[in-house]
Amino acid sequence: MTIEEVKKLVCDSGKELLEQGYVSGTWGNISFRIDETFMAITPSGREYETMTEDEIVIVNYKDHSYEGSIKPSSEFKLHTEIYRTRKNINAVIHTHQMNASTVAAARRDVPPILDDMAQIIGPSVRCADYALPNTRKIVKATVKALKGRYAALMANHGAVCVGRDMNEAFVVCQVLEKACKAFIEAEFLGGAKGISKFEAHLMHQFYLLKYSKQKKKS
Repeated sequence: MTIEEVKKLVCDSGKELLEQGYVSGTWGNISFRIDETFMAITPSGREYETMTEDEIVIVNYKDHSYEGSIKPSSEFKLHTEIYRTRKNINAVIHTHQMNASTVAAARRDVPPILDDMAQIIGPSVRCADYALPNTRKIVKATVKALKGRYAALMANHGAVCVGRDMNEAFVVCQVLEKACKAFIEAEFLGGAKGISKFEAHLMHQFYLLKYSKQKKKS
């Protein structure tokens, strides 16, 4: 993809986040890996509704420098660290979606309670320890919680979802919200009951290594 195409993808995806109710106002952020050095990310303090492709910021995720006078999202260091440590990830979405934020406020991990959650996200959803926004501590805690997973909760904050492409990252957002809603409601019915972590791990590996690749071919 060209730089212009990537900027359009990020801009359009930001508007889709707003439409799906995963963010509001200027909250949340979304990025896409361009190559082995650069990513494109939504700008700081800009409304999604009026955001333009020209406002999408190109950031060097190795040294944190960026092009132009528009500042990248204040959470850009979280995105850069994910791209630096997860070579197969090409899209990152930070949301404040309702059910995920509720579970994050309770600082609870979500066990593998749904098949699609286990397949797409992984054998659990961890909640990262609380840290102040835009700090090195929150980056470290979130990346740790995300290890081996495609989503993580951020205590008293929100969630981060990742994917090998933008479409997959959005699917992760959808599945995470569904799983968190099911988790909350199952707690009122005597507690959520997860499938075994071994089976959940197998399902996730099957999805990553076979099912998702077959789906792309079809």
